[in-house]
Amino acid sequence: MTTAPHAIVIHEAGDLRIDEIAEPVPAPDEAVVDVVYGGICGSDLHYWTHGAAGESVLRAPMVLGHEVVGVVSRAAADGSGPWEGARVAVHPATPAKEYVRHPVDRPNISGGGYLGSAARFPHRDGAFAHRVAMPTRMLRTLPEGVDLKDAALIEPASVAWHAVNRIGDVTGLSALVVGCGPIGLLTIAVLKARGARHITAVDLHDRPLRVAQELGADIALKQPDEADVAAIDADVVVESSGSHRGLDTAIRAATRGGVVAMVGLLPSGPQPVQVALAIAKELDLLGSFRFNDEIDEVIAALAAGALHIAPVISHVKPWRSAAAAFEIAADATESSKVLLQFGRAR
Repeated sequence: MTTAPHAIVIHEAGDLRIDEIAEPVPAPDEAVVDVVYGGICGSDLHYWTHGAAGESVLRAPMVLGHEVVGVVSRAAADGSGPWEGARVAVHPATPAKEYVRHPVDRPNISGGGYLGSAARFPHRDGAFAHRVAMPTRMLRTLPEGVDLKDAALIEPASVAWHAVNRIGDVTGLSALVVGCGPIGLLTIAVLKARGARHITAVDLHDRPLRVAQELGADIALKQPDEADVAAIDADVVVESSGSHRGLDTAIRAATRGGVVAMVGLLPSGPQPVQVALAIAKELDLLGSFRFNDEIDEVIAALAAGALHIAPVISHVKPWRSAAAAFEIAADATESSKVLLQFGRAR
């Protein structure tokens, strides 16, 4: 007998629960996915600790989770999408219909929905659950040989891949990554895969810097001083700390005429930024938000063995230990990416 599905639900700041939920009832263009792994994201942690992620404020209980992989247990009735038994990753975005108004096809900035997001009300439930119904347009079939545990990193790796795409061709360039949380670490892996000549990693803690070196960073700097930062002189910089101090480091460390991609989400409101220095150095400051079709490039790179990301996973915890898993994920000195396990791969 199949047990009722459960989900990881945030009710308010500090109130994380495991709730029994109804069996999913799929629409004709939806498949039912048995979730195997779900990665705890920074936004999940923000909902847990603050009841908000940036300007997305929790107003009602919401199922968390958008970094998920699993197995299709019921194919879509309309015949679209993957077959029953297919292993799948999830693209969690729903672009707004009006995104075509942008001069370039960039649905990631269209203001559409996202799994496990309180940006709109009613909120869009996430997928930290045993079984979920997903539109088949969100599903990407995984090639043979791609480990399902590694595949749980496909969504955040796509964020990193998009940031590098915003920069352009990095072949033969020197690169700096500021902040070695999961996105920063995955950015190092992507830069390595995309041909960066020399990669420097900066962070506040020892553990993430050790992982950064496993992923291909040539130099790991812990809390560098001004002289250390000035000496980096990187062609391209990815700021992934999400702090004004990290952005300051990025601007100071970029070479004249260099590029800074800002992927870390700074807090809302005015921030002290070295704009005068950025102007004097004629830097390109690029925003980078989520991703578009880079998920397909990430899957192809994983299948080809060109992208090495496994060291980013630091812990795998059973779903019943969600509270403990969130505590671990919030401690950057102890963890990188923490996965929740909901089921077993077939």
